[in-house]
Amino acid sequence: MNGKEADNGMAARPFRPARWLPGPHAQTIAGRLLRRADVPRFERERIELPDGDFVDLDHAAIGTPDASAPVVLVLHGLEGSARRGYAINTYRELARRGVRALGLNFRSCSGERNRNARLYHSGDTADIEHVLRLLAARYPEVPRGAIGFSLGGNALLKLLGELGADARALVSVAAAVSVPYDLGAGADCLDRTRMGRFYASRFITSLIAKAEAKAALLGDTCDLERVRAARSFREFDDAATAPIHGFAGAEDYYTRSSSVHYLGRIRIPTLLLHAADDPFLPAAHFPHARVAANPDLTAVLTERGGHVGFIEGPPWAPSFWAEETAAAFTARHLVDTAGVVR
Repeated sequence: MNGKEADNGMAARPFRPARWLPGPHAQTIAGRLLRRADVPRFERERIELPDGDFVDLDHAAIGTPDASAPVVLVLHGLEGSARRGYAINTYRELARRGVRALGLNFRSCSGERNRNARLYHSGDTADIEHVLRLLAARYPEVPRGAIGFSLGGNALLKLLGELGADARALVSVAAAVSVPYDLGAGADCLDRTRMGRFYASRFITSLIAKAEAKAALLGDTCDLERVRAARSFREFDDAATAPIHGFAGAEDYYTRSSSVHYLGRIRIPTLLLHAADDPFLPAAHFPHARVAANPDLTAVLTERGGHVGFIEGPPWAPSFWAEETAAAFTARHLVDTAGVVR
């Protein structure tokens, strides 16, 4: 664990990886398969965006928090949704601590195709900012926070860095789990190993299908033959993500969208949870120096855990340390120990 933890008063419970899940890939894959939480009732809200498109918010109906309870926005990962297991676990952990939670589905991720000739990407902060400003206007007297996973964590950190001290008007605390801080390094790392290529292929197949479904809208924005031929993140991002969203190419997209470049400008308490064996980001690229230079950042770096894994306990009753830790940190800054909103 990073020594910064003690400096910021973060008393995180140590992660105790399940012995029956050796190695990063076991944690990563089991994390996807075992997070089968009972799905709560959701209330969906459609948010119309300034450019004529939309995003959907899922309000998790868990517990009975009162109208003065803090509110936390949860952001999912690549090709996920606000109803993924890690998001549901986070809603439950927050509710246990007296915090209301809702999840943002990025464009095209709520089960309905978005309207415009674009999708979403790792550095796409405009929609998140729009929703956070909406929540700030809706709940002006209520403490608010945000938690992001993987791609959602990268976009959240980038937004907080872009806003600097102005972010305090929107949220007072944040947490980010398994963030690919350096997108180029992460993409290249995945392409170098068989398991990395397996992970990438699963995502790319889904992303290509979304591009195919919007072929008529995309028109000449990108070369669909190149998109269909993509076999790595770098190939897909160069053929689709970059031209669709106004970048010169994959390298330009990675450079401008990687959250590592924005960490120094974050000015609210922010927790970073990461495993040194995360197969989506080489351990050498975890931003130790940038974290150490910013007193508002608290990093908990575990030796094991994989990518959004962090599974503890026996096979018949697994528990998920990342959701518990992120929710505890966030709630601690929003609610005092008596459960009274600050």
